[in-house]
Amino acid sequence: MNGKVFAGGFVAFAVIFGVGLYYALVYAYYEKVNDVTEITVQDRSIAVSDYEGIDATSSGLKLRGCFGVTTADFEGLTQSTNAAPLSAPKWFKCYNVGDLQTDLDAGRAVAYQAAENEKDGIDRFVAIYPDGHAFQWRQLNEKYQD
Repeated sequence: MNGKVFAGGFVAFAVIFGVGLYYALVYAYYEKVNDVTEITVQDRSIAVSDYEGIDATSSGLKLRGCFGVTTADFEGLTQSTNAAPLSAPKWFKCYNVGDLQTDLDAGRAVAYQAAENEKDGIDRFVAIYPDGHAFQWRQLNEKYQD
């Protein structure tokens, strides 16, 4: 009987630990950010509207944002060819990494490196669609990708 009690307790512990770990990874450290009215892209301030984003202090890579811009504000800025959007939690509905990467690859969206080494080893990127929809994220720069 003692083996069954031990095994049952172990399974219960594993389930509770798994649920706690899942919550910590997907929900706990993210903070919603909605009060952004401008972003900086290559030392140029760009006005944004309807900003919906998430970020966290636990990792510099957790930044994701969805917003609107005036596409003319990006004229003359250098486009990026090494943008690789990172995924966001499924509950952050405005940001779909699969669609974004497909559109960047197909030329339906244009990426810009907004800030190099915004955090140590982490660059910030912005992707813009012709209709003004835009997204931002951070990714490891080339120094840390090898």
